[in-house]
Amino acid sequence: MPRLVRDLPTWLIYLMLALWGYFNYGFGPVVPLLRDEQGTSAALAGLHSTAIAAGAVAGGALYPVLSRRYGRGPVLWICQAVIAAGVLGFVFLPALFPVTIALTALIAVAGIAAIGGIVSALSEQHGAAGPAAISEANAAACAAGLVAPLVIGATMRAGLGWRAGMGVLVLLIALVAALAFVRRVRIPSGLTVAVPAQVAESVEAPAVGAAAGARQSLPGAYWLAWGMMTVTGAVEVVLSMWAASVLRDEVGLSAGAATAVMSAVVGGMFVGRLAGARIALRLPAIPLYFGALAVSLAGFAVFWTAGSAAAAVTGLIVIGLGNAMHYPVAISLAVAAAPGQADRAAGVAAYSMAVSFGVGPLLLGLVADQVGAHTAFLLIPVLIAGAAYLAWRFGHTAARRMTPDLVAEAA
Repeated sequence: MPRLVRDLPTWLIYLMLALWGYFNYGFGPVVPLLRDEQGTSAALAGLHSTAIAAGAVAGGALYPVLSRRYGRGPVLWICQAVIAAGVLGFVFLPALFPVTIALTALIAVAGIAAIGGIVSALSEQHGAAGPAAISEANAAACAAGLVAPLVIGATMRAGLGWRAGMGVLVLLIALVAALAFVRRVRIPSGLTVAVPAQVAESVEAPAVGAAAGARQSLPGAYWLAWGMMTVTGAVEVVLSMWAASVLRDEVGLSAGAATAVMSAVVGGMFVGRLAGARIALRLPAIPLYFGALAVSLAGFAVFWTAGSAAAAVTGLIVIGLGNAMHYPVAISLAVAAAPGQADRAAGVAAYSMAVSFGVGPLLLGLVADQVGAHTAFLLIPVLIAGAAYLAWRFGHTAARRMTPDLVAEAA
């Protein structure tokens, strides 16, 4: 059984992802406040989400190039500096629509590029325990996501405004950087990644060195894992953008209560990622992924049929528990399926987020216009079924080149 060793570089990487989680989860409640300040429509305010999707594409494209040129560690610190500069822009620059869109895109570029470095670093540092480490890192991001709205709300109640709550992130980035400097913590920046046994035989022999990794095409198994990330990413985005509407229309919650209840999903994901990190050390990746999909589907069934707020919240918590492991497992499989190309694989994986943000909500919105949001939500089990099919294909592809012992382990 693989063992997860949490050394200082690992804790530093966890903190870096938590810093991104603070912005990622804290920015959502800020968008309606920006809309009020700017006097824009809901559609225009929603373009901030589009800016994040565009930033994801740019960040995913830039990270492999920058990491080859400057190294993983320096790029991660540059990303933290850019995020801090972007947040300072929100704090001090006029809240004009073009300005906030540009700042959102800039922060997203840095944040998504940082995720690429974080994923590849954890995969390289922990090898077969990589899925567990990535799960714990994402748990840290969820924890920050729970804290961020509370801090922003507290600064607003204190009369300091939402900008003070967002500005706290700059102080946190400076504190983490100072801690890393004092303790002389270095981020892993090697050229190869230890590959889990259940994936090692499913791909061609790895290239040696970064240059070779840059020339090779990403293998077919990688794109299956990429599809898994895209489909389950769409589940998360659709849920976050439309579940509050279902809570208002079907359960009768007020707009404020429905928005607050959405924290149940983040709470479920936090718990799920902490528990999932332990399970990932004992269970092969594909069975774990299937189990997570099953939990999400069960939670959806409870939520979709809920006749009360208590039942709806229960369903959302269970969905969060299942959703917690979708990304950590899929990204681990994607990186492992492209040995010798960890940075490139992690960077290209960011495109899946852009597709999820761009296509998922639009598709459900088009369906909702015809049949209503509640019925349109049946798109979620369809997406889960698609993710299960891709996972089955990935496992089948891997099994074709495994020894009998490894096939038994993966099963």
